[in-house]
Amino acid sequence: MVAYRREKYVPMGGPAGGDGGRGGDVIFVVEPGLRTLMDFRYQRHFRAKLGENGRPKNQHGANAEDLVVKVPPGTIVRDAQTQDLIADLTEIGQRAVIAKGGRGGRGNVRFATAKNKAPDMAERGEPGEVKDVFLELRLLADAGLVGFPSVGKSTLLSVVSAARPKIASYHFTTLSPHLGVVSLDNERSFVLADLPGLIEGAHEGLGLGHEFLRHVERTKILVHVIDMAATEGRDPVADYHAIRNELIEYNPYLAERKQVVVANKMDLPESKENLEQFRQQITDVEIYPISAISRDGIDALMYCIATLLDELQAAESTRIEAEQDEVVYRARAPRFIFTIGRDDTVFVVESVELDKLVTMTNFDQYDAVKRFQTILRRSGVDSALRAEGAKDGDVIRIGDMEFDFVE
Repeated sequence: MVAYRREKYVPMGGPAGGDGGRGGDVIFVVEPGLRTLMDFRYQRHFRAKLGENGRPKNQHGANAEDLVVKVPPGTIVRDAQTQDLIADLTEIGQRAVIAKGGRGGRGNVRFATAKNKAPDMAERGEPGEVKDVFLELRLLADAGLVGFPSVGKSTLLSVVSAARPKIASYHFTTLSPHLGVVSLDNERSFVLADLPGLIEGAHEGLGLGHEFLRHVERTKILVHVIDMAATEGRDPVADYHAIRNELIEYNPYLAERKQVVVANKMDLPESKENLEQFRQQITDVEIYPISAISRDGIDALMYCIATLLDELQAAESTRIEAEQDEVVYRARAPRFIFTIGRDDTVFVVESVELDKLVTMTNFDQYDAVKRFQTILRRSGVDSALRAEGAKDGDVIRIGDMEFDFVE
């Protein structure tokens, strides 16, 4: 605000207008109790409060409290226009500032100089960020069971954890992911996910398509479950290649993911013969024959997955320690970056910084107008306009304001 000292025996008190308070940020924080994004279907707009106005006697306005929005673990936040990643929220309690509040405008005491000891101007508050964001929830699991429908993924999850997914003999019993915690001993455990069955063309969105594949990106280990008894007349080798192809077509980086092949239904006829043929043709992955129904081979498979996870964790810790020694230097950008174009007879100056300056300037105050003109001159906007052909009386547009160019 604009204010001056008003004290007894001080007839010409100096400036005493305080600064405005900072606007609140909109912050997303990971809440462990949440599992879906359903709440955002009913509330789509979030707005933090404004900071308080400055006060006389150099009193600053109070900063506004931040608006905290709770989201489930695994939430990805993207800019709705550019699709740029804003935040990947995976850890419990992790926080991310999605939209920053603007700083408070400066009171007239901040603009006092040797030439102007009592400025009659104050700055408006900086506008806070406004963003449209797209939220996506991706499952967080250490290992994911992948495979065609009805190969025994849900049965396997049910016998190694306390999870109780729906189990039946028809396709697409699992329409959404199920999580189970596998405990091997007092110190080792991991999260196993039963993911919906794949079909050929899933990377193009067929079947459950992207609803399934986006969760695969989160898992550290891919566990391929194959019906080695070929109960539906399928070829186990062809199934393996089809699954691999769908994953790689969706995201080529999935080819580098650790993987284990589970030969399920080994208690049924023809499974041993099919397994021998499978081993002859697929030689680059570990194969674990099991029977989810009789629980044969389950322990060896679970300990294998736990060991692979330990190795991945150790490698990740080493990588993080190496990156902590790196120092990144960034060049400081110039204060004002602008371009000049034409809209019929109007010269249009486009600049994020100058648009903000226009918003924060009170053009009803003479001193504020003089300061604005000085900034345009020192930042090179005046010279650039002349170079583009601007003459006395031409209309200049910056942001939402239009001005007359004056020599």
